[in-house]
Amino acid sequence: MAQIQEIQEEIVDEFNLFDDWMQRYEYMIDLGKSLPVIDEQYKTDDRIIKGCQSKVWVHAELAGDKVQFTADSDAIITKGIIAILIRAWSGQRPQDIIEANTDFIDEIGLKEHLSPTRANGLVSMIKQLKMYALAFQSQIN
Repeated sequence: MAQIQEIQEEIVDEFNLFDDWMQRYEYMIDLGKSLPVIDEQYKTDDRIIKGCQSKVWVHAELAGDKVQFTADSDAIITKGIIAILIRAWSGQRPQDIIEANTDFIDEIGLKEHLSPTRANGLVSMIKQLKMYALAFQSQIN
């Protein structure tokens, strides 16, 4: 499996293929459609990410020494945003997720092209995924 940094660089390269933000939004929507489907049993209130305007459910589990994420959202752009984060971090060791930087999000220009409420939601998503990783890291140690 590729390292987080390599995956993040791939994402940046893919976004750089598009000339304008309408194309990038369409790409994000496509990424959301390819998101690993969360099992309906995990679409519960305790798995909703707080701080997002739309509903975003995230389920995380430890498989061996790797964290596996699945998610869903009731908004197509938000689903694309969580898909980007899951692509970068799912299947990685908890410690690597905890230590991962999020510079690639700035590099693709995501924060500056989101509404303030979606940008806050993005920060909440990052925080929640890292909290899951932190919880799993404490189980491993």
